[in-house]
Amino acid sequence: MQTALTPLDFARRARSLYADREAVVDGNLRWTYAEFFDRCDRWSGALSQLGVAQGDRVAYIAPNTHAQLEAFYAVPQLGAVLVPLNYRLLASDWAYMVNHSGSRVLCVHADYLDLVDTVRHEMPTVEHFVALEGGGKDWLDYEALLSEGSPEYIKPDIREGDLLTINYTSGTTARPKGVMITHRNAWMNAIGTLVHHHMTSAERYLWTLPMFHANGWTFVWIVTAVGGTHVCLRKVDAAAVFDNARRERITMLCAAPTVLIGLANAPQDMRSGVPPGVHIMTAGAPPAATTIERVEEEIGWTITQVYGLTETAPFITVCEPRAEHASLDAAGRARIKARQGVELITSGELRVIDEHGNDVPRDGGTVGEIVVRGNVVMEGYFRDPEATARAFHGGWFHSGDAAVVHPDGYAEIRDRMKDIIISGGENISSIEVEGVLLRHPAVLEVAVVGLPHATWGESPQAFVVLKPGMSIDEAEVRRFARERLAGFKVPRGVTVLAELPKTATGKIQKFVLRGGSAAVAPQ
Repeated sequence: MQTALTPLDFARRARSLYADREAVVDGNLRWTYAEFFDRCDRWSGALSQLGVAQGDRVAYIAPNTHAQLEAFYAVPQLGAVLVPLNYRLLASDWAYMVNHSGSRVLCVHADYLDLVDTVRHEMPTVEHFVALEGGGKDWLDYEALLSEGSPEYIKPDIREGDLLTINYTSGTTARPKGVMITHRNAWMNAIGTLVHHHMTSAERYLWTLPMFHANGWTFVWIVTAVGGTHVCLRKVDAAAVFDNARRERITMLCAAPTVLIGLANAPQDMRSGVPPGVHIMTAGAPPAATTIERVEEEIGWTITQVYGLTETAPFITVCEPRAEHASLDAAGRARIKARQGVELITSGELRVIDEHGNDVPRDGGTVGEIVVRGNVVMEGYFRDPEATARAFHGGWFHSGDAAVVHPDGYAEIRDRMKDIIISGGENISSIEVEGVLLRHPAVLEVAVVGLPHATWGESPQAFVVLKPGMSIDEAEVRRFARERLAGFKVPRGVTVLAELPKTATGKIQKFVLRGGSAAVAPQ
């Protein structure tokens, strides 16, 4: 009597229970669950008519639109594999990933049609180019195909070990790798998230997180599982978030720390009238405690930090609140919430190990690497057995994240292993230094990296973005840091930038800062 564990089962249930409930809002467009799934079925039928069969790959380049959301149901229903691509990359990157995945169909939003046209000749595996909006010569029209598609497509037998998506990593130092996520991986992540964060059919979820990023942290399926409403947001900024929160009565969203910073520093008049109690899940990079404190105390929204990677579908820990945390003051709770936390019930086993493979002590100070194994860990890297073997050596997936474990068992990331600054033999957590500098009244954003130093090997260098209308004196900033940090952790220099280099999901690209014009730390 066993059935496959697949997030498509959430769609089956939603069709039955929530047919008349509002499912999707995209600007002026609104659909019930019955209407939404009729569209998904018709697109499945249209893809089938285009020749897409079980195991084939279908790639997308699109922001958070209803068409992108429909892909997460219409493509897997055929037994095909969805390949959602980062829409902020270069056209040459898209060509590589489309070719590497062997995608037969490429669906593109209107904003990116011209760029894709420049590399169409470099994508020989693509048989059909579909314009999700707009279009023109040599582009198939999405809505026309969908309207002609038959909802009575042939439904294949889907096993939980089948591939659901291929999600490409950032590829900052090498070619991006295709992370193979199975139906079981995604189902486990969705259920684990719901175990730790209860949601109901009253949920109105704002799509601030890119759907392409680790499948929107599986909220493309989680919101449907509870019969909530997906509110699409095509471009993210603080004004749009607050405006949607008011107009659409938003109850939840997911956001990288860079989005949290934007919300915390938004003008007071922009925040006026927003509903209290909106729940935010944050991940992608460790948020500073001061950012968490400001969002919760000044806006009245609640933050839960989760941690994971694209390779873990993506969540493996949650900073689960405990009864004893309620007695802490706001700053104390924020410090706890800045930790990555404990394993999700469904995610599997997490360890923090030293260079010999032994667990580090639970002392909150000894740094090791996070390794994991369990039901959310990817099948491997698509067409890359060597990289898969490296990632899984010793029978565990190696995250590359450096962390400590506190006495209560809560893990806290101190850095990427490659980003730990070693100065005069001392390990410096860039995240710790950044957290201190973010408390400076003039600092909006900050990144700290290690740069070569003739005496100490490396020394910390701070790159800061200032709040509008503010200025800083480098010596004063260093004094500010020295009052709150050990001397060897104080940045040797402070560089003001207009903006920090980031990925599409808000992660700061520290390799760019390390290799930029400030290539050597001040002596």
